[in-house]
Amino acid sequence: MRLKDRAAIVTGGGSGIGRETCVRLAEEGAAVAVFDVDLDGARATVHEIEAAGGRALAAGVDVSQAAEVEAAVREVAAAFGRVDIVVNNAGVSTTVAVARMTEDQWDRTIDVNLKGAFLCCRAVIPLMKEQRYGKVVNVSSILGLDGSPARAHYGASKSGVIGFTRSLATELGPHNINVNAVGPGIIDTPMLLADVGAEFREQLPRRIPLRRLGLPRDLANAILFLVSEEGSYVTGQCLFVCGGVSASAGLA
Repeated sequence: MRLKDRAAIVTGGGSGIGRETCVRLAEEGAAVAVFDVDLDGARATVHEIEAAGGRALAAGVDVSQAAEVEAAVREVAAAFGRVDIVVNNAGVSTTVAVARMTEDQWDRTIDVNLKGAFLCCRAVIPLMKEQRYGKVVNVSSILGLDGSPARAHYGASKSGVIGFTRSLATELGPHNINVNAVGPGIIDTPMLLADVGAEFREQLPRRIPLRRLGLPRDLANAILFLVSEEGSYVTGQCLFVCGGVSASAGLA
């Protein structure tokens, strides 16, 4: 098992990419703390891990709230004895043009998608420095690289995640802590269906060079690589897991 005796935190672990990541890390031997604002969703993920013989705990956490993040990290450290891996996956997405966007819509997107990654990293860095070991993966997006109408707030947050990742990697590298990002493309999750609707979803594979939607497992496998020893010399990078969308000019 690649993650035997390791302890991981995954935010937004109650559904979609987060849930699959929790399960994948547990399959490789990690004890997993599932953070989610939806505590029932987090508990469902824990149940799935425990049913397969793994070890996990659930915590109801709004990652935009520093006090909640810090309390939950203390709980994990007490339960597992260490924190080796953090996957900052929690995110929100809405579709609204800038001219009609409210400050609350802008602020909530930045607070969860970008500030949440900052708060979780800030909470675990002292533990990782003390261990002289740590793996951080922040979930960005292809929209952190390219634009999309009515998603300026989301794109700004995900671009920020890449910049945050690259700077933090240079800061923590001397402490043997790797910091990377993954950039999902069009992934078949409940968030995608809520964003685009069923009819448009059926058209999406034609826009992807590999001609299929991504699966949460595709992201989980990429994250596993980055937090395992196979990725030990990779830091400060964003790995786009997108079926080739980020390489395409949209003419295929």
